[in-house]
Amino acid sequence: MLRPKTNDRKKVARFRFTRLFLLLFLFVVLLLVLLSSTSGSRFGVFHQITLEALGPIQTVFTRISINTIRLKDKYIALWNLQEEIDQLRKELDNYHAQLDEYREAYSRNRFLEAELEFKKHETFPALMARVVGKDPSFWFKTLIVDRGENDGVVTGMVARNSHGVVGQVVQVSDNYSKILLANAPSSAIDAIVQKSRVRGILKGADRQGYILQYVLKNADVKVGDVVVTAGIGGVFPQGITLGTVSRVRSKRRGMFLEIEVEPAVDFGRLEFLYINLSEEQLVIDKLSRTSSSAGE
Repeated sequence: MLRPKTNDRKKVARFRFTRLFLLLFLFVVLLLVLLSSTSGSRFGVFHQITLEALGPIQTVFTRISINTIRLKDKYIALWNLQEEIDQLRKELDNYHAQLDEYREAYSRNRFLEAELEFKKHETFPALMARVVGKDPSFWFKTLIVDRGENDGVVTGMVARNSHGVVGQVVQVSDNYSKILLANAPSSAIDAIVQKSRVRGILKGADRQGYILQYVLKNADVKVGDVVVTAGIGGVFPQGITLGTVSRVRSKRRGMFLEIEVEPAVDFGRLEFLYINLSEEQLVIDKLSRTSSSAGE
């Protein structure tokens, strides 16, 4: 019980000594201030000591203050610069979007000009149609276009564009038609090599394009020869481009050549095409419209 009281007394004594020391220190400081103030116009000893002591400290604080101001200005400048960069990025994105639109419009305009020029120089009656759907099945690769019976389209008509044969109409409704693509494995077209007049059957091979079958080994067929429709059977008009011979191979066995043909039409990028309307169908369509208007 005695030890705790002794410790308390020591703590009280230390506190009193510390307070007394602080009071004495303040008294000395005030005394030096009074002495320096009563001296002449020159600074006193205390002022000189204080100046020497506080000078470096003030220099450090001044530098810190200046650097802080500079840092704040740089931060504000960077913030404004970041806002300007964000604004420029938005404007650049808008310009890119507009550029894409202009490129698409230019490309579409060039395409339509080429198709219009093609239609001007062709003598066959043609109906322009837009591709609105696709059937990606392997055996029956088809397209759906926005033309049908109301436009004079019937089953069996040929679909083509400025590059060559696209396919044949296989199904028709009032306003839409389904077209079997020429490169579908179920497609077969009577074809002829334009240069040597060698005939064969052009079979669709999907991504490989076409295979020209039933051409004898002694036939004059070379890589680069153009293959066109033969016009046999009256389905496809004669002379429409089908593709170009890309490979000719002769096996030891068999009597026919293996001929691969690169399609003239890019089937993966079809947007518009023409449907060949027969003269008879045009006459029938014209008569039916005349009779319907007369009945009204």
